[in-house]
Amino acid sequence: MCPDCEDFACTVVMLGQLALYAYTFGADQKFADVVGGALAASLPELPGSNPIEGPEYPGEGWTP
Repeated sequence: MCPDCEDFACTVVMLGQLALYAYTFGADQKFADVVGGALAASLPELPGSNPIEGPEYPGEGWTP
């Protein structure tokens, strides 16, 4: 597995574990919110993905 793919997969697993923690009795919701936001913001881009050259959205690039 490429290093970027491994980082992405690890971060997604941590987000899943954090989600499970957030729904346990006595969980610290502020901790879950802060760490969840930080983990989501740190998600690396997958190799080969280019947000600039993504799919066209409805209404864009259409001519009659």
